[in-house]
Amino acid sequence: MANEAFGAAGIETEFGACVASLYALAAHRLDTFYEHGHWMTPAQGATLCAEWAGRSQYKLSLQERKLVSALSDDIARQIRDSLSREAGLFTAHELMESLDPRHVSEIGASIMEECVRQLKAAQSPPEA
Repeated sequence: MANEAFGAAGIETEFGACVASLYALAAHRLDTFYEHGHWMTPAQGATLCAEWAGRSQYKLSLQERKLVSALSDDIARQIRDSLSREAGLFTAHELMESLDPRHVSEIGASIMEECVRQLKAAQSPPEA
């Protein structure tokens, strides 16, 4: 399901690229934390995002990379803080697996929806 969400997000668009990067970065943050006991800094997240963008056909500005890094940090912390270590390990593994478009994941689809919601909220102008 996460792979369907990547397609639904429209990776061809700037928004789709941001959503895909946000999802992947949240997965990598959790994987790094559970596998190595290290939490990525915002700068490390933005740099990783830039590396991915450099290997693909889309470009994200520094401001977009910083936003994606900050949002991925928020999402990953919410997941980390709400799960036991064992459940967190499973979730991190599941999210990393769902980066493969052939892997169908209900957990991944749920996190992808949250990524879309948070990115839309962050890009919306504040109400007056």
